[in-house]
Amino acid sequence: MAHIGVIEELEKQGYEIASLAGTSMGALVGGVYAVGKIDELKNWLYSLDKRKTFSLIDFTFSKQGFVKGDKVFQKMKDFVPDINIEDLKIPYLAVASDILRKKEVVFTSGPLLDAIRASVAIPTVLTPVKTDSGLLVDGGVINNIPINHVKRVEGDIVIAVNVNADVPLYRPRISKKEKADKLSVYQKKLNEFYSHLYHISPKSNEENFGYFNIINKTLSLMTARVVQLMLENHAPDILINISRESCGTYDFFKAEELVEIGRHNAIKSLKDYQTGTS
Repeated sequence: MAHIGVIEELEKQGYEIASLAGTSMGALVGGVYAVGKIDELKNWLYSLDKRKTFSLIDFTFSKQGFVKGDKVFQKMKDFVPDINIEDLKIPYLAVASDILRKKEVVFTSGPLLDAIRASVAIPTVLTPVKTDSGLLVDGGVINNIPINHVKRVEGDIVIAVNVNADVPLYRPRISKKEKADKLSVYQKKLNEFYSHLYHISPKSNEENFGYFNIINKTLSLMTARVVQLMLENHAPDILINISRESCGTYDFFKAEELVEIGRHNAIKSLKDYQTGTS
């Protein structure tokens, strides 16, 4: 969600986005931007604490993930029309990981929504996407910042947004009442979600959820290392770091805060670049 704040600040400062490459949520936000629906997506994300957020979560007993994703991606059709990547007005690509063929998959053509769905299939959370010869999961397993694939044009500036950065957390000020109201609604929904998880594995609730957390923390650590190597080999002109401590996997209620975190860090990084202090 912080990607939205970054994009808004880039446009505000007069930058023209010439091409996009994204993984996971970056693939979703980039794709929605490419079809001109970023404002609609943001407004919907801001409303999540006022709706039955978890009505969009279709739990499954599959060992491949807790959430099928059918409901939320049906909703995504409001923001991602039936369009092929090659027909977008701006060059775009999304990255996924094929765990059967053990390779990176780069979507540069075909249905946009299908590419996004594959790219965001976080292992243990969203069920993977089956293809004729493979099984696709979140692109972050192999390449969370696909700088090496982005389409370049003469005289451009490469800007990378790292939302898994090991940097100090910046948190915008929110009134105590507003924060309490949002947390109250969110906590109720999160408790409902946990109860679903425990219902799935009633015989070993504590151990199962502990295992779930361990897997996610392991993936986060792995992703951070992959990102570090990518940035060392393909250094961007501007790097915008967002602290990995900004939110958890299910912190839907923090949308507004996360957009502002993205905006704040974009302002700082752009200023450093413009003044030559980066």
